This record gives sequence, structure tokens and C-alpha cells, in this order.
Amino acid sequence: MKILLAGYNVDYNLIRELKEKSALRQDITPETISAAYARISRSPKSVDALRADARTEVDKARKSNRNIVFEMGHSSVAEHAVFNIDVIGVSRLLTEEIEKFRLCSYTEKSQRYVLFDGDFVVPEEIVEAGFKDLFVETVQMQNDFYHQLYEQLRPYVFDQNKALAENPANKSMLEGWAKEDARYAIALATETQLGMTINARNLELMLRRLSALPLGEAHLYSEQLYAATQDVAPSLIRYTQATDYDRLTRRNLQKQAEKFFPKNSTAGKKKSADVQLTFVTPEADLQAAAALLFASSGQRYDVCRSQAARMSTRDLTVLFKTAFAHMQSYDAAPRELENVDLQFELIMSASCFAQLKRHRMATIVCQNYDPSLGVTVPKAVRAIGRHKDFMAMINKTNLAYAAIREKNPGAAAYVLTNAHRKRVLMKLNARELYHLARLRADQHAQWDIRDLSEKMLKEARKVMPQTLMLACGKDRFAAQQKKKFLRT
Repeated sequence: MKILLAGYNVDYNLIRELKEKSALRQDITPETISAAYARISRSPKSVDALRADARTEVDKARKSNRNIVFEMGHSSVAEHAVFNIDVIGVSRLLTEEIEKFRLCSYTEKSQRYVLFDGDFVVPEEIVEAGFKDLFVETVQMQNDFYHQLYEQLRPYVFDQNKALAENPANKSMLEGWAKEDARYAIALATETQLGMTINARNLELMLRRLSALPLGEAHLYSEQLYAATQDVAPSLIRYTQATDYDRLTRRNLQKQAEKFFPKNSTAGKKKSADVQLTFVTPEADLQAAAALLFASSGQRYDVCRSQAARMSTRDLTVLFKTAFAHMQSYDAAPRELENVDLQFELIMSASCFAQLKRHRMATIVCQNYDPSLGVTVPKAVRAIGRHKDFMAMINKTNLAYAAIREKNPGAAAYVLTNAHRKRVLMKLNARELYHLARLRADQHAQWDIRDLSEKMLKEARKVMPQTLMLACGKDRFAAQQKKKFLRT
């Protein structure tokens, strides 16, 4: 056996400096890695020799990539070329589109920990519609209120947590609690930044999808992303323009939906619970048990399913406890649990969704933000006596939204706040629900998504109590495990 390090992430400024100092003739590009790995299946040479060949013949490597990726259709070869991208000065609204891409990594500037200073995007669509003054005035009002809230929430949080406040090491954490509640007042137009790691295959898809969105900011993002990467890996990025499928499908589906739900229709407008379990795999515990038996025996699945159906409650409990006996709070639940699914309809704030969207292995389908769903107001805002002022700010925001929406429905959401809400359809398997619970039902999680996660777990445990016997926040995992395993 021989394990060789083929490469690793290096800061681009360092690459450029090394290239200038060494006067290297060949291009420094991840394309050579892709080209070398693409030849593994058809060459008797060792992988390190293939990489050496590709480095000395970059043009040949690029030609090989184009043929394999675009002519032969082996797009996975492009996944070996990886980019680290600084994304600076984009709106929180656009980050929701950027972070829809599952197989990428993102770390975003957090409004829980950073006090925002009032920078925001002014969309070109709003300027062209003649609403720049209204938009700027509204967002500045929100920002002013945000800073007022923080100044009042900070002493309130310290006063409510006197024991923690006595330790100077907790200062940043307590200030963060004040910031996370104040942020419900600021707009989706607020500027943020993120670090993104993405392979060439997903980069090309992102360029195409973002250029198809009806937002000028998305088009600019796509153009600048392409400009930053095109010269580094030209053989792996080809199809960057929006297709009719990307541009028209969503719009045409909305037109079809309007036939069934006219604009003034009251269907579906009735107030509903924030968390509704809309689908679950039938007999989920038995399905999960059958999957555990299948993976641990030489039997066909139908035999395992029949056996699971014949098992007593005690035998099922023993089987699941055997699967969970050595699990720790950092361990992923068994893969077999991916065989049972749950679907939730959720209503949540933009602040909550900013965290939920990070769970990209789930299937998340969103509606637009809708002021008719109301807003989420932090309890601390009520406690300091600013609820009435908060709602006055929201009412002014809703008036601005309504005016902008008449001219440009797509851009109107920029003026809405982190408190505004949307409907989300989320499908995930039991294994992913374990992951969600560990992170979001934990005492250290932000209260909004913690409340949502707890409600989801409550509904889910009703239909698969055995499968989810250890699904909880990581802070409670040890106690939950002890409780379950002490039972006879």
C-alpha cells in the first residue's frame, strides 16, 4: 500500500507569488489533477506518474478533460478540481440561493456573533422601478431600530444571566444573545460575506442556475464568479449560460398554479401550525428494523421485513438498543435509518431559515416570504417593552414591500426583515433528523431553530419511537441514553 498526498488547498495569493518568483512556464491549475485521475481507469501507469505527465503537458491535460467531461459525459472528473471562493458584499437574500447547492461548503458571517454596521444591497430592479428612496429609507429605519434594540437587549441579557455575567469569559456569548435577538429587525438586503469551497462541476451548475434567476444581483454574482475562475480551469467549465429549463420552468409552473389558486383565493390561507408532519414512511419502526436485519444477515429484504413484523415490542427494543448501545453524541446514526422518511410543512422566520438551510442533505422546498404569515418576535423584545415599536417598524416595512411588489414582485423581498416568515416543505430521513436534533435541539442552539426542531422531534417520535429513541440535542444525549438503557 502507498498513500500519497496529491495536493491541498493553498491561498491563491501565495500561488501567484510563487509563480511569479519561480517564473514557471506551465499553468498552475487543478485541471492536471482531474486529467490524471480521469486516466486511472485506462492506463497501467501509477497515479503519481499520471499526475507528473499531466503537469508537464497542461494543454494535453486540458484537451483530455474536455473530451472526457463534455464529449464522453463523465462529469464526475470535474469534481477533482476544487476552488475556494471569497464571496463579499452579497445580500442575505442571495445567500439563500447560493447555499441551495448541496455538494459545496459554506461558512457565512453570522448575525448572531457580529454586530452589523448598516451595509446593505440596493437592488437595481428597485432603482429602476423608482423606489430607491423608499427602499433606502425603510432599510435605514430597520437598521436604526436594530441598534436601538441591541443597546437595550445587551444590559437585559446580562441582568437575566447574572451568574454567567460574573465570568468575563462569557461576555462575548451574552453579547451574542443580544445580537441574535436584535437581528430580527434587519433586512434581507443586509450585506454579508462567506467562504465557499466548490468543485468545478458544481461551479458550472451554480453559474448557470444563478444566471437564470430574475435578480440582477444573481446575474452579477454569476458573472464575477466566472471571471474569477475561468482562466484557472477553462477545460472544466463550459456551459455557464442560463438555459430555458432554468429560466422558464419555475415561472411556467407558477402560471399553472394560478389557474387553481387565483390571486384572491382564500384556499390555504387559514392559520396553521408552525410544524405539521405531512408524511411518514408507513410502519417506520418496522422498516428501520428490517433494514438493520438486512444489513446484518444474509437474508432477502422481504424476509427481513416479515421477521420485523413478527417481532415483539421487546425484541424490537433490543434490536434498536443493540444498534445504539455504543453510540456517542458525535456519532452519526446507522445508515439503515435512511430507509425511513418524514416530510414536514414548516412556517419559520428568515432568521430560522438561515440556519435550517444548512442541512442540505434534506430536501428543502421553499415558498416566497409572505407578510401575511406574520412575523416572529423574540421574547426578549417583548420583555424590554419594545414589542409595540417592533410591530410599528414591521408595519412600515410591509407597506414598502406592498408598494415595491406592485412593480417588481421578485425584488420586493429584499426589504423584508429576518422576522418575516415563509412556508417550507422539508423531507428528511431519520438519520438526518438525528443530525438536525444533535445540532439544533441542543441548549447552545439559537432559540428559534431550537423551538422548531423540538416541535419536529415531538411529532416524529409519535410515529417512530424506537427509531428515534436517542434523537435529542447533544447536551441531553448522555442523560437520554442512560434513561433508555436503564429500562428493563
